Amino acid sequence: MAAELILAPEAKVDIAEAYAWYEASRFGLGEDFLNAVDACMESIRRQPDMFTSVGPGSRRALARRFPYAIFFDVVDNTVTVYAILHTSRNPSRWRQRIPT
Repeated sequence: MAAELILAPEAKVDIAEAYAWYEASRFGLGEDFLNAVDACMESIRRQPDMFTSVGPGSRRALARRFPYAIFFDVVDNTVTVYAILHTSRNPSRWRQRIPT
């Protein structure tokens, strides 16, 4: 059974900022970014345990075609996405968002 997926407010801001940047770069590229992130989140929702562990209870999935990582945790049957960040960002940026 697929897990419930919750986006933290910060993750929603991450998506909006990246979308705006890609869309300003080339019309339609923002939509391509959203599609890649949506596909990745659907994979997370269906099989969250298949993604790389990056700390106690935290996992990371990589979006296709775009250099973005989705950081999340799984509790019971709920996936919470805390950050969607460019892979060149400082790792402390996503680590401070994951509750301990």
